[in-house]
Amino acid sequence: MAFKASYTGLCDLCLVEHGVTGNWSVRDIIAHVTTWDEEALKHLPLILKGGKPPRYSVTYGGIDAFNAVMTERKKDFSLTKVLTQLDETHSQLIALIQCTPEDQFIRETRFRHRLRLDTYSHYPKHAEAIRKWRKQRSCRVTSGGGCAPPTSLSAGSSKSGGRLDP
Repeated sequence: MAFKASYTGLCDLCLVEHGVTGNWSVRDIIAHVTTWDEEALKHLPLILKGGKPPRYSVTYGGIDAFNAVMTERKKDFSLTKVLTQLDETHSQLIALIQCTPEDQFIRETRFRHRLRLDTYSHYPKHAEAIRKWRKQRSCRVTSGGGCAPPTSLSAGSSKSGGRLDP
């Protein structure tokens, strides 16, 4: 909920504006978070059966390389598709968690460890980046629910574009 709250009220143009984290937009961050929910959905059932997911270092050359591959794969997804995919994937993940035996959560298990890394320890990092970007950008929601341009422009930024220099 805190992750979604970090971008709630932003207009579509704000959601696709680059520079939130590196060159990533909020849309890119949402796609990234969804990718890790997808990874949890793929690997948590395997862990429950006693299996071991492949190592990202072996399969992709590391987590950063995996993230780069997935970012490239999703770069042309529409904002609508990214938002829909987040909701659908997260709902599937919640359903999996609700069907998981309680003993997987009452102590530190491989299941709980993987769930934490892919999801609930991951979301706050990206929510904070979005909140920080919003604050720096002075992005605010208008009374009509839309996204207003920044309240002030930094030195050297374009008044016509309304975008702050990173």
